[in-house]
Amino acid sequence: MRTIVRDVCEQDLPSVLALNNAAGAGILPIDSERLRYFWEHAVYFRVAERDGAIAGFLIALSTDAAYSSPNFLWFREHYPDFVYIDRIVIAGAHRGEGLGHVFYADVQSFAEVRSQRLACEVFVTGGNDAALLFHGGFGFKQVGQQVQSGSGLRAVYLIKDLCSFPWVRDTYLHAGMPGLPEVDWLRARHTCATHATSAPAQH
Repeated sequence: MRTIVRDVCEQDLPSVLALNNAAGAGILPIDSERLRYFWEHAVYFRVAERDGAIAGFLIALSTDAAYSSPNFLWFREHYPDFVYIDRIVIAGAHRGEGLGHVFYADVQSFAEVRSQRLACEVFVTGGNDAALLFHGGFGFKQVGQQVQSGSGLRAVYLIKDLCSFPWVRDTYLHAGMPGLPEVDWLRARHTCATHATSAPAQH
């Protein structure tokens, strides 16, 4: 079974929305407007295709995103620089096939040339030991918790320090340095918008 990880296309958005809202507990539902915000502003928004069908996706935002999610804001209050994994969703039929590891390896490769750390949260109300074990095995450490107002869900905040970034920063990103090489795997998303007047989105 062939797997392709690629940047999301606009025509993928209805499938991504349906996949998100069918994911069940642990993934907050969104509407088309919220998904459009991610399409326009996420620094990382990729889908995994298996046999031509979307089997999952991962969305991540940069530190300076206009985003009012309480979880995102918690990280921004505590850390000056990060790439924030807002959500990862794998279709039910493809869970257990290793796509989570594929996405996390890919987003780390993306983030480690841009930021000092990866950030994310895991909802643990009702037990989510498998998700915590997955992140722990990937090198994340717990740095805080917060109970969500309204839902009562407890978010566990996780950070992974990216040890490659200091070398990348000192070699390519400091003032007077050449910047990242012009190769496909290092390029940012072409559709990523930076409209300062856009209203911030919420979880």
